[in-house]
Amino acid sequence: MNVGIVAQRENPRAAALASDVRTHLEGSGVGTVVDETTAETLDADVDGVAVAAMDDCDLVISIGGDGTFLFAARGAGTTPILGVNLGEVGFLNAVSPEDAVETVADVVAEFRADGAPTLRSMDRIRVRGDGLTIPPAINEIAVLGPQRGHGQGVDLTVAVDGATYTAGHADGVLIATPTGSTAYNLSEGGPVVHPDVGGLIVTEMAGDPGMPPLVVGADSEVTVTVSGSDRAVVVGDGRTSETVAPPATVTLSPADEPVRVAGPPLDFFAGLEKLD
Repeated sequence: MNVGIVAQRENPRAAALASDVRTHLEGSGVGTVVDETTAETLDADVDGVAVAAMDDCDLVISIGGDGTFLFAARGAGTTPILGVNLGEVGFLNAVSPEDAVETVADVVAEFRADGAPTLRSMDRIRVRGDGLTIPPAINEIAVLGPQRGHGQGVDLTVAVDGATYTAGHADGVLIATPTGSTAYNLSEGGPVVHPDVGGLIVTEMAGDPGMPPLVVGADSEVTVTVSGSDRAVVVGDGRTSETVAPPATVTLSPADEPVRVAGPPLDFFAGLEKLD
């Protein structure tokens, strides 16, 4: 068995915990690899690998915040991920630092027993459009005008399964998963949706005339047509972005492959308390 470990950058606590987990796994006869930045931090002769190469691992462990989980998930592909937080309960990392080594050991034991540990699924959104290569997103895809504010933005027409939902001028529009409902979507006035609820969330950003946020079915296809500007930007999970030249159409739908998550289920409502 081979386990990949990704620790939050420039965080000594994350690096120390990564070292503890790695030491335990190696002592149990489990092979490990760590991401390149963590390898440079650890005080040991450890070779790092690109996170994108960890899709060959049997399990990937993310240590840090939600951003670290998103980063690891892009590289892991369909490899199961176990998220360890650093004391602050987020919405992606269910395991506390105190329980990290024990939980990792339990999950590895499940792998070794029958190769089929208990896993949960987390939906992702894929995006299609001329020249777009943005990978599937866990939280959201944003289609944005070149700038925000009065007199800026872009003209949008948003359709769900071919039926127009809204048309007008806006700073942009977000298409979010239930997992991503507590992220960018929430800051733009979108609803919080429990992760067990399937669907996509459509939230306009400063729309004129504007429509309320909409939750659509899990198999829906959302089409965003942009015009009225010399460019627009498509952003995935706040990390990957590409520019399109209006008039252009961007199509969003659930990805074929969800993220597979190992370990205990997340206490969603404990995470909500942190939003107060």
